[in-house]
Amino acid sequence: MTTDLLWLGALVLPAAPAVVLLRRTDARARSTAAAAPFALLPLAVLAVLGVGDGAGTGSWVLVDAVSRPLVLVATVLYTAALVVAARAGSPGAVRLTGLLLLCCVGNALALLAADVLALAVGCVLTTVAVALMARLPGTAAARSAARVHLALSVVADAALLAAAGLVVAAGGRRLADVPAVVAGSPVLVPVVVLTLVAFGVRAATFPLHGWLPLLESTVAIPVGAVLSGSVVKIGLVGLLRLLPLGEVALPGWGTAVVVVALVGGLLALVPGVLNDDAEASLGYSTVGQMGFITVLVGAALAVPELAEACVLSAVVYAVHHGMAKGGLVLSVQIWQRHGAGPLRGPVLAGAAVLALAVVGAPLGSGAVAKYAAKRALADGPELAVVTVALPFVATVSTLILVRTAAILRRHVRPGPVGADVGLVSWAVLCLGGTVVTWYLAGRWVPVLSVPALDTVTLWQATWPVLLGLGVAGLGAGAVRAGLVPARVRSLTVPRGDLVALLGRALDATSRARGRAPAGTGGGADRPG
Repeated sequence: MTTDLLWLGALVLPAAPAVVLLRRTDARARSTAAAAPFALLPLAVLAVLGVGDGAGTGSWVLVDAVSRPLVLVATVLYTAALVVAARAGSPGAVRLTGLLLLCCVGNALALLAADVLALAVGCVLTTVAVALMARLPGTAAARSAARVHLALSVVADAALLAAAGLVVAAGGRRLADVPAVVAGSPVLVPVVVLTLVAFGVRAATFPLHGWLPLLESTVAIPVGAVLSGSVVKIGLVGLLRLLPLGEVALPGWGTAVVVVALVGGLLALVPGVLNDDAEASLGYSTVGQMGFITVLVGAALAVPELAEACVLSAVVYAVHHGMAKGGLVLSVQIWQRHGAGPLRGPVLAGAAVLALAVVGAPLGSGAVAKYAAKRALADGPELAVVTVALPFVATVSTLILVRTAAILRRHVRPGPVGADVGLVSWAVLCLGGTVVTWYLAGRWVPVLSVPALDTVTLWQATWPVLLGLGVAGLGAGAVRAGLVPARVRSLTVPRGDLVALLGRALDATSRARGRAPAGTGGGADRPG
């Protein structure tokens, strides 16, 4: 009971100022917004201390190797996003701060939930918060992206509620019991299908992924950081909690998940490169990385003996990606603010460290995560082709990030700017994006081992990145030499790719109801 009260208090604490900030925009509210990051401190402390880890079945929170590190990462990311958002000091920033706090509460609740109903509540709360943040910029593009996100989220939440109903009826209300209950019940196939839909959308996995890059191209940059870094991890946790991993072999379903996730992870290259918006490209990079993580889920679904290693590897990868990618998205705003000033060098260095971590270069957190994933799949000979293809996801990420860097070179605000609190919080993410995953993998997930610094291991982490840099260099050289036709250079993919059609349909419906017309492009006028 004491454990439950501690966690409940940690969730209520940020919820209280969120309500205040959503109702008021006066000077007192702005002061509250400036102090908002401190409201997340209890969540971080409880996660670090592991309060409730291994608690009995009576607890309403599930603190384990899945939720504990992800809650810690979420807390760090939301804190950094709050610091950056509050720096603006405008009434819009006050409301954004309130919605970030609300989103953090829903996000943490979904990660910590011990039963399916709490998981559903956390997901719905996150949907509402993200939908409101998506509309904040007030542009036509933002309204259109918000409609797409809300439509897909409603489908996802409806599928989750249907799955929850089936699971509860089968006697598996508590998430710790769900895999075994589902594996031995007649609702196995419906629950698997509904879970893949519900959390495939939330995890931004192919082909349900388009809402993320579309939304990231319009929302404020701090919102994009928590979307890529933490919100999509709800999708991973939902898959791990509701699928019967380790309880029954489902080779057909597992193979299908592996193939679709791998194809999506590789295909993210096309819209990620054929794009002129840095945040949208970063969104496609997240799509590719989440495809990598979902491959591990599919492997665990197909081969029960691999479930424990695959689950823990997926969590380690999610921790790495949350810290490094959240920091990389925030780098866009840091670069725009400091890229022309005396801190240009340190900013470039920090962004480069985060980018190398994201693509899995040696000595970074990505190298740890990918090493763990490869070790997890090594014991499944039927998955050998997967281990051959997975490194190319790093090549895809490298190409997308090179494209992102090329776009950002043209977006620097003139004038020197000194160090500020936003830069400091971003620097913490730079450190976390390289160090934290090594620590968590070694201390919190002792089943897994970190990579050795031998020549073979270093080369395996290096060659996919070098391949991406080489292809990017050859492409740039071909363009400069005039070897690429103009019609090829002008090729673009609509932001959101597959969901762009959904966006147009929703826009048409909106116009038919007398609302202002909206499009799916743009986003240059969104707030920082």
